Amino acid sequence: MERRRGPSVRLKLTLSYAGFLMLAGVLMFVAAWLAGQPHNPFVAVLRYVPDEVVTAIGRIVPGNRGFLLRAYAPPAAVMLGFLLVFGLVGGWVLAGRMLAPLTRITAATRLAATGSLSHRIRLPGRHDELRQLADDFDAMLARLEAHVAEQRRFAANASHELRTPLTITRTLLEVAREDPDRDVDQLIERLQRINARAIELTEALLLLSRAEARAFERVPVDLSLIAEEVTETLLPLGERRRVSIETSGGAAPSIGSAALLQQMVMNLVHNAIVHNLADGGTVWVVTGVRDGRATLTVENTGEPLAAAVVATLTEPFQRGAGRIRTDHAGVGLGLAIVRRVVEVHDGRLVLEARPGGGLRATVDLPGDGPAV
Repeated sequence: MERRRGPSVRLKLTLSYAGFLMLAGVLMFVAAWLAGQPHNPFVAVLRYVPDEVVTAIGRIVPGNRGFLLRAYAPPAAVMLGFLLVFGLVGGWVLAGRMLAPLTRITAATRLAATGSLSHRIRLPGRHDELRQLADDFDAMLARLEAHVAEQRRFAANASHELRTPLTITRTLLEVAREDPDRDVDQLIERLQRINARAIELTEALLLLSRAEARAFERVPVDLSLIAEEVTETLLPLGERRRVSIETSGGAAPSIGSAALLQQMVMNLVHNAIVHNLADGGTVWVVTGVRDGRATLTVENTGEPLAAAVVATLTEPFQRGAGRIRTDHAGVGLGLAIVRRVVEVHDGRLVLEARPGGGLRATVDLPGDGPAV
């Protein structure tokens, strides 16, 4: 919003300091003057000065209080002038020193407004209100920088992955137009697969965006019940791939979005099934409570994974040893969605390579109830 230009805070503080200093001086002189008035309740030296002429050390000197006050007025005025100048200069310097942190915070704010989020204030000194503000601002800049970097990387990957099915669709349509005798049924089947893949990727992106925005209501949930429902849903997929699914453990109460947590468990179990051994593979799903927190562990047999590969699995569009390709199952967002859902629920996700091959994923969420 637009505002009319007004005096700076430093000028206001300077005038305030000088004003209070002048007020203190005036009150001091007024008190001295009032002390010399008849019937005044204040006790001061002027009260005991006689009105008549007095003799001091053999000489006659005026003793009238009015005379002393008139003699007192010029130096009092000079002193008030000095207090005014001293208050203005001292107040300006003092206000500048006190407001110096705000100058650095303002400069950092302007830099951030131009898109530079790497700058940090790092205000030195002991803790006070302004330094707390600077520390909070640095923390906000760090979160914004990380968020923007993640969004840019994610947007670049997403645009690349969405471009691929659209390009394939356009190529198929152009070939079909140039070849009227082409098998239409085969073309429709391929277009349906590509379109389904694009829809799946779009839905995953929307789900991830929803998790990023924390646009959900927190309600009591039980990870064990969600795990049972998910394993029943994915049991046909496991049978088709000759992968057995074993569930165990007890209740794991927590608080969060039932839909997002169900999608999290679905992605973990689905990932464990499709990235398993070709024959005789197994998926283990274990729930419980540890140190008052709800836990979910999903393990699967499979090929040995290097630690460097495991560290990249939660990145968007990463799977196994590298980026996904269009003829592979999935869209490479499963574990990225899991990580984000866990983060927005204030939990922890740990991925580990199993010694015998495969992956172990452990989710730790805040509990909602006594340990069982």
